[in-house]
Amino acid sequence: MGAATAVMTGSAWAVGDMPGGPAVKQVNLSPGVTRIAEDQWWIHNFLLVVCVLIFIAVFGVMFYSIWAHRKSRGAKSADFHESTAVEIAWTVVPFLIVVGLAIPATRMVIEQKDTSQADLTIKATGYQWKWGYEYLKGEGAGVSFLSTLSTPPEQTQLGSSAPKSETYLMEVDQPLVVPVGQKIRMVITASDVIHAWMVPAFGVKQDAIPGFVRDTWFRAEKVGTYRGQCAELCGKNHAYMPIVVEVKSQEDFRKWADERKKEMLAKADDPTKEWQQADLVDRGQKVYASNCVACHQATGKGVPGAFPALDGSKLVLGPQDDQIALLLNGKQGTAMASFKQLSDVELAAVATYTRNAWGNKPDDSIVQPKDFSAARK
Repeated sequence: MGAATAVMTGSAWAVGDMPGGPAVKQVNLSPGVTRIAEDQWWIHNFLLVVCVLIFIAVFGVMFYSIWAHRKSRGAKSADFHESTAVEIAWTVVPFLIVVGLAIPATRMVIEQKDTSQADLTIKATGYQWKWGYEYLKGEGAGVSFLSTLSTPPEQTQLGSSAPKSETYLMEVDQPLVVPVGQKIRMVITASDVIHAWMVPAFGVKQDAIPGFVRDTWFRAEKVGTYRGQCAELCGKNHAYMPIVVEVKSQEDFRKWADERKKEMLAKADDPTKEWQQADLVDRGQKVYASNCVACHQATGKGVPGAFPALDGSKLVLGPQDDQIALLLNGKQGTAMASFKQLSDVELAAVATYTRNAWGNKPDDSIVQPKDFSAARK
């Protein structure tokens, strides 16, 4: 698909087809790269044809009756009360139509629900507002990461004149990676509110509900990058949690999985280690940019009336235990979600960063990973 870089020209900006995403002036379903999506495409078009034929037949009879039996032609109304043939016809014909539609639809629904014998099982967890992925079974088992919107915040601000890329709001820092031609089972849940994992090119959409585990599957038949997004209104940044899936050859996927495992081992953090403040602040700035900046802003000023400022916050400047409890448990009734999915080192780093950024200078400005480890118990 040809795509032109989006360039701002006054209040308008040119757009092209998004690689792996929606096309300009697209009026039909996205082209599918799985058997599920192809079946959905077929039954969608088939139902459309059936509906058009029924429309033509029913309204054709109505319009003909109105035209051929109008009063100006001397037509007189018939005097009858019922017709057994008509009663049977308008009962049997719709029944046969429904059965005819149900046969292929039932087969497709059963196939879509059959998640058995998967080659790879991946758990997707929806957070406000990002996706977490854990490879549970198959090649890559043990790999886990968070996938966060990578569009710069300055591009998403209201009234922003910053140039926007061809994948604006549909790009992430770490895409989900799967092998081509293998059955991928997605185990889907959420940690806070209801989300939905949807990739149109795969014909997949499954709600992610806190406290419940749902599953679905797909088998991509073409190498490439495919884009989707959360399809359930989940809060202020609902539009900012896209899904990007890279389908690689089986050999390339195997290499990717091996590299990710090595990276995870190399980055494995010891929560008992005593960290230097400068190291935690540097690490925390990156964690903050990936998880907190959307609500609290890069300046730490937050969004008045929606998200509190961290610059000068009583919580940040107060006792460590209060901030630790908030990061681990979140706060009910607010948009502050739990971030216990992060490691103790990452949590200690972001806590230390917020306690030293924007001029904040509390008495205890450094939080160690062991403090979070103790609070989890």
